[in-house]
Amino acid sequence: MADKALIEKAKKIFENFLTKQGSRKTPERFSVIDELYSLPEDEHMDVEGLFLSMRNKGYTISRATIYNTLDLLVESGLAVKHQFKDKVALYEQALTYKHHDHHVCNQCRKIREFSDPKINEIKEEIGKTFRSAIKTHSLVLYGDCEIINCGNLQEI
Repeated sequence: MADKALIEKAKKIFENFLTKQGSRKTPERFSVIDELYSLPEDEHMDVEGLFLSMRNKGYTISRATIYNTLDLLVESGLAVKHQFKDKVALYEQALTYKHHDHHVCNQCRKIREFSDPKINEIKEEIGKTFRSAIKTHSLVLYGDCEIINCGNLQEI
């Protein structure tokens, strides 16, 4: 179930962002927030998935509006964009975002999130080696899961 307070917080942040940018505050843009923030926290969604979900709920919105709004949400810090191998861009909400890395199955394309403190230790060591204050990182591991009939499973 969607956290209404979280959605309202995201909308307020977005409204302030749009005001600073001098951009229009359209109902369609805010409906994308409703949809993205109604997803489970760990779910990734592409533009087509958002478009179909919103159309099925009665929204009148174009794919172009969704693309443009998602770009604005990423820019405002309200969404995170991921590009996995040959997949289309996937988005997830950012207000409750806790850094994590990803494993993607080469066969079924299932995306699994994980966190491991050893990765942060490596990041710090690399930062020392290169004399760099590393702020962010992105790690995606691709492999073949050992689940029977893996290739027949649905994608996330």
